[in-house]
Amino acid sequence: MNAPSISDRGPRRFGWPQRVFSQVLLMQLAIITGVTVLVTGLFLAPLSAQLDDEAMRRALAIAQSTAAQPGIAEDLRTTEASASGPVQSAAERIRRATGAEYVVVMDRRGVRWSHPETDRIGEVVSTDPGDALRGREVMEIDSGTLGRSARGKVPLRGPGDEVVGAVSVGIEYDSVRARLLGAIPGLLAYAGGALAVGALAAYLISRRLQRQTHDLAFSDISALLTEREAMLHSIREGVVALDGTGRIRLLNDEAQRLLGLGPEAAGRPLAEVLDGGRTADVLAGRVVGDDLLAVQGGRVLLANRMETDDGGAVVTLRDRTELEHLGRELDSTTGLIDALRAQDHEHANRLHTLLGLLELEMHEDAMEFVTEVVGVHRATAEQVTEKVQDPLLAALLVGKATVAAERGVSLRLAPGTLLPDRVVDPRGLVTVVGNLVDNATDAAAGSGDARIEVGLRAEGRTVVLRVRDSGPGIAPEQYASIFTEGWSTKDLPAHGKRGLGLALVRRLAERQGGSVTVAGADGGGAVFTVVLPEALAGPETADPATAPHPATTGDSR
Repeated sequence: MNAPSISDRGPRRFGWPQRVFSQVLLMQLAIITGVTVLVTGLFLAPLSAQLDDEAMRRALAIAQSTAAQPGIAEDLRTTEASASGPVQSAAERIRRATGAEYVVVMDRRGVRWSHPETDRIGEVVSTDPGDALRGREVMEIDSGTLGRSARGKVPLRGPGDEVVGAVSVGIEYDSVRARLLGAIPGLLAYAGGALAVGALAAYLISRRLQRQTHDLAFSDISALLTEREAMLHSIREGVVALDGTGRIRLLNDEAQRLLGLGPEAAGRPLAEVLDGGRTADVLAGRVVGDDLLAVQGGRVLLANRMETDDGGAVVTLRDRTELEHLGRELDSTTGLIDALRAQDHEHANRLHTLLGLLELEMHEDAMEFVTEVVGVHRATAEQVTEKVQDPLLAALLVGKATVAAERGVSLRLAPGTLLPDRVVDPRGLVTVVGNLVDNATDAAAGSGDARIEVGLRAEGRTVVLRVRDSGPGIAPEQYASIFTEGWSTKDLPAHGKRGLGLALVRRLAERQGGSVTVAGADGGGAVFTVVLPEALAGPETADPATAPHPATTGDSR
């Protein structure tokens, strides 16, 4: 199905794009941009806190080093607070060496003994030094006379470890902010690079999606899926889709009917829902070819399998049951026409003989000739109906005997044959007997002393059927393969397919819980044995001794 063109989608509208490619690309770009911004923000937030902490720790370390200087505590006790005093000199030397904004030494009253602005010496500090004067170290970011700074405060201890004052060191906060701002361009460069790579990857993925979706809009895909569902469930062909592992992905209504499966089969492995056999082999691809025949549940299916790009396959199934029956009827009709043509010649010869006897006024000889000809056919029919009491089977065997005779094959009933009129499924048994007799006739025709022997007997409610022929027989290594669909030694008939008769026989037997086997016959040929349990109704249901004969009731089945 071709993708609809842009012109088929109506007038171009601005706003949210309709195509899958465009929508996916925009969504991916939005996600990538949002993630990049979020990650950048999450990185900058701890970076700012880290720089603040680093500045405060640096200020605290300078303050600790200043407080540890020998002589500052002694000078604080023995000198006056002045711009030229030893405390101011030592503090300024440390400030210049460390790059601090200020180094302030104060006494216990909070009076400054040092300050970068000398006129502030002797004044009380602008922030509370209580924690430091009580012997605790302090790190903070605060504002004072020189502005906002990162600060470290430590107690100044004299002899005997008593607190005689405090040291406060400040790091200019603008320098911390400058470091943070200086890191932002590099961080944004990395974020921009990541965003560009992500955008390129999103574009490539979207282009691949565009090719896979044939540049369709979401509405087009939805419409196609709806149309596909409607089409698959309305067509009269079975469709089975398999994935690369042999699991059923799709099973339409017709496929469920033909295979005898339910909707729950979708999603399950093929081997779980279908028993082994030719049908499973065809669906799984173990048998290759076009228009492959398979038998499933008494149905003749025509299967075609096509591989898909993902390693799976799509199998289409067509029901050929009725067509196969018509083909077999055509074969039977063709054989009957040949038999009638041969009978026409034989009948003409008999009429000429009868006419000659009458013209020679040999009336008694003419009567004996007619009686003999009619008696042979009547005796054959009476013998069959006496031993095979089901009318459908009896009629089938009489007709098959006539056709076989015209092909030079003698069909007779085996000794001990007796089948009461209690067959549960006469039509199914007719199919089994007819297929086996047809195959036996084809095998025996043309052989010396061509003959077929059919045996039918009841064992309780079980029917045992044996068909023996005088043909060339079957090789033992082919015993297992002759019951598979497609196996045949004959030329193609008018409908172009062979190899279904024995497969149908096996399937009908197995459906009734029975079996069919083949073996070699004494003196050559083959013997097919079919066992059908529960093929007869119980005596309490239909007693042949008391049941009315079909001929008297008008029942022709």
